[in-house]
Amino acid sequence: MRETLTGQRYVEDILRPHVGPFLNGLPGAIFQQDNARPHTARVAQDFLHHFQTFPWPARSPDFSLVEHVGDQLRRQMPSCHSVHDLELAVQDLWAHLPQDNIRCLITSIPDRVAACIAAGGGPTRY
Repeated sequence: MRETLTGQRYVEDILRPHVGPFLNGLPGAIFQQDNARPHTARVAQDFLHHFQTFPWPARSPDFSLVEHVGDQLRRQMPSCHSVHDLELAVQDLWAHLPQDNIRCLITSIPDRVAACIAAGGGPTRY
C-alpha cells in the first residue's frame, strides 16, 4: 500500500474486493486478522460481521503467520534505491518463497494455539 491504511481503505481495497468473495467461496471458512487499527475499525468490523472470524488474543502476536513470512522476506531483502526497485524485489522474493516454509507455519497452528492458551494469552516461544 502506498498510503496509510485506514479502516475505510481496508474495507474498500482489501476486504470487499478480495476477502469477501474468497470467504463466500469457502463455506465454513474462518477469517483471521490481528488487532491492527484498520482491522478493528468499526467499518471493518461491520463488514466482517457476515463472516466467521477468529478472535485475536489481545496480547499475543503468536498466531500471525504473516509476521514470520515478513521476517523471512526482510532477511533476504536487497538494498533498494527506489520504490519501484523495492516493489520488484518484494514481488520476486514473494514469488520464490519456499512453500515448505508456509506449510510448516500452517501445521504449527495447533501448537501455537495450545502454547498461547498455556501462556494465558501472553508471549510464547513462537
